[in-house]
Amino acid sequence: MQYIFDAESGKSLLSIKDETYRYLFKARRHKLEDIFYFRNLEDNILYKYIVKDISKKEALLTLESSTVKVVEPVRKLHIAWCVIDTKLIEKYITSLNEIGVSKITFVYSQYSQKNFKPNLEKLNKILINSSQQCGRSSLMKLEICKNLQTFLKEYPQTKVLDFSDNKISQTSDIETILVGTEGGFSQSERELFSNDAAVGLNSNLILRSETAAISVASKILL
Repeated sequence: MQYIFDAESGKSLLSIKDETYRYLFKARRHKLEDIFYFRNLEDNILYKYIVKDISKKEALLTLESSTVKVVEPVRKLHIAWCVIDTKLIEKYITSLNEIGVSKITFVYSQYSQKNFKPNLEKLNKILINSSQQCGRSSLMKLEICKNLQTFLKEYPQTKVLDFSDNKISQTSDIETILVGTEGGFSQSERELFSNDAAVGLNSNLILRSETAAISVASKILL
């Protein structure tokens, strides 16, 4: 773990309770004078704390120092991910976070199952845990869009992952890319795309939606 998340990080005195307390002082058996690094994921500061008091249900830490430390990918990438099974989203969003995707918009396409509704609160908790492990200093942004038409009006320069001779590379100038469901896009949705919007991967295989999202992110960011 590269740091511990606490929204109160930055205060001179930090009270550790509940799940974080149990992990640090029951499971890991940390003691007085041990040092921890915290982030609040609102600024780019890494806060150094030292344990000063441990009781049965709470530990008190005092702030020793703070350092601006930005741990972010060089490029920004916004993925518009057509909604699939939320269990798959929850499983694979950690990989997209570690790769460095800056934002995901979950878009309902015609082939999305409308009963699937991403739980943004749960996903943010997953992202916090992932960021603590990989060291990322800011939280990925998440949003939901009701349909493809609305999304493309807001982000008209979006590229679309499809079968195309225009292959994606690390030098591709792509800021926003749309990844469909395994069923792809309907004909009426395809008519929304501009002629030069389609880009492809160097593969003629049919990828699952989550595999496509990870592949695109890796190709552009890593």
